[in-house]
Amino acid sequence: MQRNASTRYPILLVHGLFGFERIGPFELFHDVKQALKAAGNRVFVAHLSATHDNEVRGEQLLAQIDCVLRGTGASKVNLIGHSQGALTARYAAAVAPKSVASVTSVSGPNHGSELADFLRKALVPGRLPENVAQGVATLFADFLSLLSGNAALPQSALAALNALTTEGVGNFNDKYPQGLPSTWGGHGTELVNGIRYFSWSGVLPATGANAIDSLQGISRALAEYFITEPAQNDGFVGRFSSHLGTVIRSDYPLDHLASLRRTAGQRMTSFDPIELYVEHAARLRAKRL
Repeated sequence: MQRNASTRYPILLVHGLFGFERIGPFELFHDVKQALKAAGNRVFVAHLSATHDNEVRGEQLLAQIDCVLRGTGASKVNLIGHSQGALTARYAAAVAPKSVASVTSVSGPNHGSELADFLRKALVPGRLPENVAQGVATLFADFLSLLSGNAALPQSALAALNALTTEGVGNFNDKYPQGLPSTWGGHGTELVNGIRYFSWSGVLPATGANAIDSLQGISRALAEYFITEPAQNDGFVGRFSSHLGTVIRSDYPLDHLASLRRTAGQRMTSFDPIELYVEHAARLRAKRL
């Protein structure tokens, strides 16, 4: 385990689409949270709508940040957002920069998702397919929220989808450009308005590298819908689309969900995706964050 990885400010983990803190005994960030706590960190997980746009979820995150600051006495938090959680964290940092020390995007669609583009085109606005898909996805999100104890939070699957398309994220980026690269595939400015920006992500491992992981099979199937980054994506987000601030690395051998957990296949290799979070905590510590 990495030593000297306790950060100055608390770490607040931010989930993405269809995410949650806990359902029964299952915690989405369990491995991440335990590893960071073992390294001496104060770690919290945000309670957010499972499905909604970045601004709605961002306002919810601002309330969560206030709770953490009041509870710990800290003046700032380090935000680590997975997937859409990265956009949510970026919104909170842009709106309340004095409360945020750093924003770290893990597999975040910071320039949109080609998968969301495909789904948006497949759903004809105002017609039955869109209505059915919206209804089913929202019911599923409501179900997850009920199980996780967040039933009072609003849900909108269509708002979430629109917010994750290339166009939707482009509009978001026009309003909140902090940390974005000026060139495709490049690094962004790390320090903006007193906040440090970082990112890391992965691409699908070589075929058969983790065949026993059924979730990776889903990611491989979804990767077929990528056109701009056909061989450089994790099944949900393109490699260069994930870039934000200082890019630690964007081609780890990880599918989209593997950046949150240890899988059986990864346990048989030397690569541990959870150790990336501990390494990053040490990085934040070195910067007095």
